[in-house]
Amino acid sequence: MCGIVGYIGRRDVAPLLLEGLQRLEYRGYDSAGIVITGKAAAGKPGALKMVKAKGRVRELEAKVPKRFAGTTGIAHTRWATHGAPSDENAHPHMDAENKVAVVHNGIIDNASELRAKLTADGIVFLSETDTEVLVHLIARARAETLEEKVREALRHVEGTYGIAVLHADFNDRIVVARNGSPVVLGIGEKEMFVASDVAALVAHTRQVVTLDDGEMATLKADDFRTYTTEGSTTTATPTTVEWEAESYDMGGHDTYMHKEISEQADAVDRVLRGRIDDRFSTVHLGGLNLDAREARGVRRIKILGCGTSYHAGQIGAQLIEELARIPADAEPASEFRYRNPVVDPDTLYVAVSQSGETYDVLAAVQELKRKGARVLGVVNVVGSAIAREADGGTYVHAGPEVCVVSTKCFTNTVVAFALLALHLGRIRDLSVADGKRIIDGLRRLPEQISEILAGEDEIKRLAAEYADAKSMMFIGRVRGYPVAREASLKLKEVSYIHAEAYPASELKHGPLALIEPAMPTVAIVPDDDLLEKNRAAMEEIKARSGRILAVAHQVQEKADHTIVVPKNENELDPILMGIPLQLFAYHTALAMGRDIDKPRNLAKSVTVE
Repeated sequence: MCGIVGYIGRRDVAPLLLEGLQRLEYRGYDSAGIVITGKAAAGKPGALKMVKAKGRVRELEAKVPKRFAGTTGIAHTRWATHGAPSDENAHPHMDAENKVAVVHNGIIDNASELRAKLTADGIVFLSETDTEVLVHLIARARAETLEEKVREALRHVEGTYGIAVLHADFNDRIVVARNGSPVVLGIGEKEMFVASDVAALVAHTRQVVTLDDGEMATLKADDFRTYTTEGSTTTATPTTVEWEAESYDMGGHDTYMHKEISEQADAVDRVLRGRIDDRFSTVHLGGLNLDAREARGVRRIKILGCGTSYHAGQIGAQLIEELARIPADAEPASEFRYRNPVVDPDTLYVAVSQSGETYDVLAAVQELKRKGARVLGVVNVVGSAIAREADGGTYVHAGPEVCVVSTKCFTNTVVAFALLALHLGRIRDLSVADGKRIIDGLRRLPEQISEILAGEDEIKRLAAEYADAKSMMFIGRVRGYPVAREASLKLKEVSYIHAEAYPASELKHGPLALIEPAMPTVAIVPDDDLLEKNRAAMEEIKARSGRILAVAHQVQEKADHTIVVPKNENELDPILMGIPLQLFAYHTALAMGRDIDKPRNLAKSVTVE
């Protein structure tokens, strides 16, 4: 969601911070701000100088004075939680004496209680945010050092936070802390960076340290140290980010969404590379930390994710049941963690998240670990919180995904589930012949994805025909239903057209009441043993004068239009059938003039509840 950037070193800080904020724009935000430590006068500490603006980073940049020099600073892009978007509610926030500045991601749950106490003590608040409470707590702390002041303030706070703090009296450092919201340190040559996402760092350094929950750090120009919020020293070993700055560029495309859709053939090739074992018709997933004996002892698999990751988990559950014959299902992590679930020692839990920082998923993982469950992670970002919390797992290697709506990461996540299902299946009862069949199908995927993408012009034409719809229905059976759900989500996210997804078998149990000429239906119609059942559902829609766009392996006579996709193995067909509908959502939104990479009200990495 919100984005944090900070720098301490020798360079002019304002341009660096503004550049970092621009690289974090994809996360979703409504305002931005920057604060720097000015040069110290003789015998006096450097004063803090701040600029904030509602709107985009470019509007903040336009407000920054020409003389805004300094070598230390922090900056922020805010996504509103407490208080409407405004200059006053934008971060950073400062105390009454303009000595302390804080940027904050997350939510302080007891902010109202703390605000009431501070107000009673005479503090005047300038914003509606929860973050300003933290600023005043730090400013009022009686500790001698900035680290101790921050630690003292955090003892009063309940909730989640990733923070960076400047203090005019301690202008040689930035203090940061994490609890539930990402904080990443960037290690440079006589300079240090901090951010909520490596995207803001990779243009300057690829050596990073990711803080754990309950951990703090002090950054100076030539050094850093990490420690717990209780004061104990921790050991931080920098790791190397595998993605380069160029990975975050648009690469000649008009939008990141289009770029990322077009990258899927290469992305799938990447997730397969080095993992296929032809000798035994299986795959190697070395990071699972699950040996054959343990795998055979698994009696059930529960997959947890949110949004697109949840839909990928639904397809993953079907793959696991079909190939490994282990009962599996998927559930929204945001619901799972609140329903007091029964945690079974014979159940393997799989947490899915593109960023690896999705708060609802991370909280579910932490609750499961507390109850002694074994948890695997399926994530895209190396070193992310879920990757570190889980007992093992696999990376999906989709590369950076900048657009708020997920495309290539969804596809790679489903492929990663196919690999997991094949791995578990071959340990259990899946035959060598079926293992080889699935491997051959996986190897065909990149070329077939390229074939689908080559038909973009026709999909663009179809999108223009349906862009006038006020609402759309998406249907599919069994393997096709999660595809319908994800396609429905994509359309509503990026075009704002109301869309609903239903199992095709459920049409006659209520949703048929909605069918009319103005309500088009997108039908997922794979060439499998349910083909005739899906055709019967289309018959029901046509009998009520509904328009149909089919995604199928052959032209469907009952459909008004058909997007034909190449046939793979039945189990792998959902991977391919979702891709043309990503393009359909994209071109529908384009025809409607939407802000495709930054849909309204949405954020890329949801790190609050």
